Amino acid sequence: MDAKFQDIKANTSKELNSTKQQSHSKPSVPFLVTEAVVKILEDMGVQYAFGVSGGAIAPMWAALHQSSIQVLHFRHEAGAAFAAIEAYFVSDRPVVVFATTGPGIANALTGLLAARWEGAKVIFVSASTSAAQRGRWAIQETSTYTMPSAGIFTAGQIFHYATTLESSDELPEVSQRLALRLGQPGGFIAHISIPTNIQTSLLKTSLPGVTLSHSVSTVTEETIAECVQLLSEAPFAIWVGFGARAAAKEIYYLAQRTGAAVICSPRGKGIFPENHPQFVGVTGFGGHESVLRYMQEQRPRRLLVLGTRLGEFTSFWNPTMIPSQSFLHVDIDPDVPGTAYPSANTYAIHSDVRIFLKALLKYFPERPGTSKIPSVPLFKPDAIEPHTDSLVRPEVLMNVIQQVIVDGSDALVMAESGNSFAWVIHLLRFSTPNRYRISNGFGSMGHFVTGVVGAALARNGKAVAIVGDGAMLMNSEVNTAVKYQVPAVWIVLNDGRYNICQQGMAYLGFNDADATIPQADFVKIAEGMGAAGIRVERESDIQSALEKAIAATTPFVVDVIIDPTQIPPSESRNQSLISQGATNY
Repeated sequence: MDAKFQDIKANTSKELNSTKQQSHSKPSVPFLVTEAVVKILEDMGVQYAFGVSGGAIAPMWAALHQSSIQVLHFRHEAGAAFAAIEAYFVSDRPVVVFATTGPGIANALTGLLAARWEGAKVIFVSASTSAAQRGRWAIQETSTYTMPSAGIFTAGQIFHYATTLESSDELPEVSQRLALRLGQPGGFIAHISIPTNIQTSLLKTSLPGVTLSHSVSTVTEETIAECVQLLSEAPFAIWVGFGARAAAKEIYYLAQRTGAAVICSPRGKGIFPENHPQFVGVTGFGGHESVLRYMQEQRPRRLLVLGTRLGEFTSFWNPTMIPSQSFLHVDIDPDVPGTAYPSANTYAIHSDVRIFLKALLKYFPERPGTSKIPSVPLFKPDAIEPHTDSLVRPEVLMNVIQQVIVDGSDALVMAESGNSFAWVIHLLRFSTPNRYRISNGFGSMGHFVTGVVGAALARNGKAVAIVGDGAMLMNSEVNTAVKYQVPAVWIVLNDGRYNICQQGMAYLGFNDADATIPQADFVKIAEGMGAAGIRVERESDIQSALEKAIAATTPFVVDVIIDPTQIPPSESRNQSLISQGATNY
């Protein structure tokens, strides 16, 4: 987080009801609505705007270019939204996505839904048709005559806040609502739709000063004392989720002082070091058998759940994961605790995870030499020797990625939906937080094929996306990375098929399904767009290829020809589908 954004935060009140607005004086020269909107976004700490231009959004696009905000023009609106998500998680600053009318808005929705699921802070700025042209079949008309309003132009399942700006007089309220919600913990997705004629209209009112008012969910001393009593009765375990990423240090201290075993969700890898003797393994999709063995053999009385919804991907709602007495579930969303396991005893704690743990640690002071490290089953990847005369096995590729990229660099590693993140979740091991990203909630293909551009840009350094060939063909922004010289790396698991679909269909008994695709040459495609690349067809060539990729200063594609017969650790997902009736048996 840079000094500018810290200064903005430092000048704010800690309580929502203490927000104070100071009006700017009216400008002495004409001030356009677009200029006012950009000024509001700048004051809220926005550094990046990603999107695709168009005639109806032209005035807003031009105003962004005249601001301090860095504007990146993408090839597809969904790619821009995915990049915005990952830029947010790297920078901890709200990110703007812009789009024109009609298909521009529709194209962005997949990425914006993913942003909602992921808990990012994204402000979507779009154009809509001017009032005089509505209902007259304007080009790409965007009005209630042609597009549904509910959920797109109003708050709902996509947007926490949405409005159409019909007059500059509405800007003070829009500014205040954005400031209030951006200061809240958790995600916030907003949609500001601006008719083209309003974009170029003159500002008729003074703007309030932007004050980001930050509030946090805290817990009472009585709640903390009760939690201490429950956790002190017997050995307990800690279940770490992505929502606990800001509390890595506190989780480590709590585990060290209490001897608690630690497990994590697929998104929570690395928050607690995976090489620690108290780490048992990853739960859910691509997870480790060692976790289920621990819960069966050493079932804890309490399970302290930190920042995870315990949804299907994390738990598969497996009853083996229920502790003998109760969950203690901490989350900033009061609706989360108890949802995944409604029949289990759950002590719900509505709090920011880090604040809760800081208060809890006061009752578990450091006592050198007294902490008892439990004897827990640990996940240990099988040793595997490279072959010289066969297609690349994913297990071997992951082993070299571990050595060259995870252990040998500081690059951020991202895994695409499909077999890619099954292999990554199961086999890669992270010992530090904020080195790894997957999207398993909305789970859209193309998320990290494009998100890697936003992440590499925001961290001003390497970000590596491990993706499938299907996703790479579906939604690629290699050309965007080339234009802005973003040091992104794509490692493509190229097996000529949507293999998680092909293998999954066979598992479910649908043997006639065909998910093959003509095998593409991603090096030629990359070179055709101005990027560099290398093709890997033998396991002995993996290391040198990855070393070249990690050393490259420009966009780089590693096209790895994968053995399609290798089965990833995705059986739990297929079993869950069978339990839901998706089977031909």
